[in-house]
Amino acid sequence: MASALSTGALAFREARTGVLQQSQDSVIRQFRTSVDTVAANTPLEPGRADLQTAVNEVLHANQSQGWRVLATYENLRAWTPSADFDKLSPELRRAVRTNRAAVFQRVRHDGHPWLVVGMPVTYNSGEGTESRLSGLAMYLVVPQETEQGYVDAMVSAIEHATLVALCLAVVLALLAARGVLRPVRALRRATRRMAQGHLDVRLDLNGSDELADLSRSFNDTAAALEKSVAELRRLEAQARRFVADVSHELRTPLAAMSAVTDVLDENALRLDRETGEALRLVSDGTNRLSALVNDLMEISRFDAGAAELNLDEIDVAELVRHTLTSRGWAGRVETSLPPPGVLRTRVDPRRLDVVTANLVGNALRHGAPPVRLTVDVREERSGTGWAVIEVTDNGQGIAEAAMPHIFERFYKASTTRTRSESSGLGLAITAENVHLHGGRVTAANLPGGGAVFTVELPLHRDSAAADDATGGAR
Repeated sequence: MASALSTGALAFREARTGVLQQSQDSVIRQFRTSVDTVAANTPLEPGRADLQTAVNEVLHANQSQGWRVLATYENLRAWTPSADFDKLSPELRRAVRTNRAAVFQRVRHDGHPWLVVGMPVTYNSGEGTESRLSGLAMYLVVPQETEQGYVDAMVSAIEHATLVALCLAVVLALLAARGVLRPVRALRRATRRMAQGHLDVRLDLNGSDELADLSRSFNDTAAALEKSVAELRRLEAQARRFVADVSHELRTPLAAMSAVTDVLDENALRLDRETGEALRLVSDGTNRLSALVNDLMEISRFDAGAAELNLDEIDVAELVRHTLTSRGWAGRVETSLPPPGVLRTRVDPRRLDVVTANLVGNALRHGAPPVRLTVDVREERSGTGWAVIEVTDNGQGIAEAAMPHIFERFYKASTTRTRSESSGLGLAITAENVHLHGGRVTAANLPGGGAVFTVELPLHRDSAAADDATGGAR
C-alpha cells in the first residue's frame, strides 16, 4: 500500500514537472527567437512607434497562441491591445533590468495559471566584447489552460491507476496476511486445547516454510507429550491398583492378627513382664498397620471415584461430642459447641466423624495443650450458610515451607518423626472428605503460636431449621 501511494505521488510529480517544463521551454525558446528577430530591426533608441512595431511583429510571428506582449524602453510602453499586465510582479521587472538572460514565473491569477516571461534585449559593441543591456525589454504573458488541462487529466489518470494499485495491494496484503495468520491462529487454538487437556490435538501441515516447520514441531511435541502423559497415567493407575490390591490382601490377615491380639490382651495380666511387653508392642503395631491399611483403602476409593456420600440430617454438635467421647478425648479437648438441635444439616456422619477425628488427633499428636474445638454457623450476605469447625492447638505451628503441602498424601512436616507415628494420610483423607461435601478446609498459624485448621461445610436444611440455627448462633 505504501509503495502504491508513493509510486502514484512520484509519478504525478514527475509528469507534472515534465509537462510544465516542456511547455515553458517551448514558449521561452519561441519568444527568444521572435525577440532576436525584431531586435535586429529596432533602433538602439526606439520611439513608441518602434516599440509598437516590435510588439506587433512578435504577435504576428506567434498567432493563435494567446500571447500578450509588452515592450518597454525607459519610460516608453507598447503592448497588445486590450491586454492587461498586472501579472508582472515587481520582482520580475527588477530581475529583467539587471539580468541578461530571460526571466520567467508561473503565477495563478483569478484561479487561472499563467506563464510570465521577461526578455532583456542586449547588443555587442564589437567582436569579443561582452554583451550589454540596451534598455529595451520585452514581456510575455501566456495563459496555460491547455497545460493545466493536461496536468488535470494526468492527475485523474494517476488517481485511477493508484486506486487500482492500492486495491490490488490491499488484496495481496490480505492474502499474504491470511496465509501467515491462519496457521498462527490454528497454532493458538491448538495450544489452548492442549492446555485444556486435549493432548490428541494436531495441526494440518501445508507447505514447507517456517510456519510448516513450526506446526510440525508442535505436532511432534504434542505426540511426545501425549505419549508421556499416557505412560504416567498408566503407571499411576498401576500404582493405585497395586495399593488397592495390597490393602485388600492385607485386610484378611490383619483381621486375624487383630482378633488374636485382642484375645491375648485379655490375658496379658497373667503373663510375665517381658512377654506382656512384647505382646503390647505386637498389639500396637497391629493396630497401626490396620489403621494404615484402612487409610490406603479409603484413598484408593477416592482415586477410583468410588467414594460416595451417605447423607443424613444430623446434629453436628452431637456428632462432634460422640467423636471425642468414643476416642477418649473428651477430657483433653476444650470445646465450644452450639446447644443441641441448633446446628442440623445433611452430611455423611461417618466421613464427618473421620474429619473431626483426624484434625483433633493431629492437634493432640503434634501440637501442645490446650487443644480447642469450636463449632459455629456463619451466614453470608448471599444467604449461603456454612457450618464452621475449627481445631486449634498451642504448639509451634506449621513451618512456612510445609504450609503449601500440608494436605498432600504421605507428607510429614517434621522429618524427625518416626515412620510409625502416623501414615501421613490423615489430612489428605480429611481434605478429600471435605471436598466431597462441597466444603473447604484450610490450615494457618495463630498469631500467638499454634496452628488452626478450619473446615467449612455448606448447610443443607429447611427454612425453619435455618431460622432456628441462626437465632441459636446469635
